Amino acid sequence: MSDRRMFRWATTSTRLLAGTVVSAAAVVAVATAVTLPWPTVAREPASVSAQPAPAASVVACDGPLLTVGRDVAQAGAVSIAASQQVTSGVGEGAPPPTETVLALDGQDLGDGPQVFTAPPQDRERVDVGAAGSAIVSADDLAGFAASACRPPLLESWLVGGSGETGAADLVLLSNPGVVPATVQLSVFGAAGAQTPPGGTDVVVAPGTQRAIPLAGLVLGEASPVVRVSAAGAPVHASLQASITRTLTPGGVDQVSSIPEPLAEQTITGVAVTRAPGADGASDVATVLRMLAPSADATASITVTPVGRDDPAREPEEVALVAGQPVEVDLGGLPVGTYTVRVEAGEPLVAAVWQATGYEAGDDFAWYTPSPVVSVPSLFAAPSGPPPALTLVNPDDEPVEVSLTSEDGSYRLDVTVPANGSTTARLSPRTVYVLDPGAGRIRAALSLTGDGALAGMSVWPADAAAPDIVVYP
Repeated sequence: MSDRRMFRWATTSTRLLAGTVVSAAAVVAVATAVTLPWPTVAREPASVSAQPAPAASVVACDGPLLTVGRDVAQAGAVSIAASQQVTSGVGEGAPPPTETVLALDGQDLGDGPQVFTAPPQDRERVDVGAAGSAIVSADDLAGFAASACRPPLLESWLVGGSGETGAADLVLLSNPGVVPATVQLSVFGAAGAQTPPGGTDVVVAPGTQRAIPLAGLVLGEASPVVRVSAAGAPVHASLQASITRTLTPGGVDQVSSIPEPLAEQTITGVAVTRAPGADGASDVATVLRMLAPSADATASITVTPVGRDDPAREPEEVALVAGQPVEVDLGGLPVGTYTVRVEAGEPLVAAVWQATGYEAGDDFAWYTPSPVVSVPSLFAAPSGPPPALTLVNPDDEPVEVSLTSEDGSYRLDVTVPANGSTTARLSPRTVYVLDPGAGRIRAALSLTGDGALAGMSVWPADAAAPDIVVYP
């Protein structure tokens, strides 16, 4: 081998060796980089927390008691049977709310439901509370009705009423806004959910109330539930329920809507005024109606007397088929006030029907669920029999609740035991502030008297809206 070839071989070998070393070093570096943590740069997204500009508080009342068919020339015309007496008020230091009257189809201006509006003050929303009552005694309608005035909603549920012979129930749709609302009425019955022709694209003009006969939607349906869906503007939906038995009026009620289905519904303040088997009474005078609209479920039902821990009857489980209402007989309860709690694995709606009896001069009421109140909230006790306020504590710690009249002349401090309940007597035609302090409470009013029965739940104030977070 020549010196030139020897030199070329040595040079090539050196290059190969160097390349091998470099490659091995690269492999080691890559392996080390994979196993060791890499430096990272974490940046929190910029955000701004802001309180939205408060809007005016608006509540709409159910309005006068109505009847259909008094005018022989217009069998379907709606007539006013009795006007509604309304009690209203606002939070401390705020000016009185603005009052307007909705136009009722076919009636003189000024005869319709009242609407109360409270504008914000010092960039804070003002709470407004109102409730009304009416009493009627006529050949075609008799009884006592009381209901709270509620804010309009885009969706609500009506649990109550009947489409059978003898019932003359009306679905009431009120639009206190300034633009038209288009409403869809979906009816749930024995055949499931349906949208009848009379409930499709119902236009409610701004500043008006429409009354739609329930029998026109579900003729012959014994236990209907109605979902009210609005577009364009929210509406206040309610149900006027009445019944006539062999030409004798058997009572009337104005049934408030339920905002949404929930897995737990607590109906409190259910007043049983006549013992089972008493003269003029029936052993079946308390009925629970339930609906799981979206999915099958098993509902657990507990009935507890107010002020006691032990249930009044054995807890009961009932199977619910999606979209089909179910009624459960809760008859046989002694005289007293009760809380009915319904729990299920799926969202549901529920209400309790209670009657004083089935004879002339008797009355009935539909009791709807009471939501949780965790902030100071305003409510009104309407004219009529002295109201009783039922307070239910859903938590495991006692709750200190204060009740103060709007003018500050009355104050009552009540301790509600853990998972317990109690009752406080109030005065009619008075506006109160319910303050649960640091706890939570459910509350409802019961009004009972001679031939009079009504109830209404207390809703929380929506003045304490949370801040919104904006990500630019």
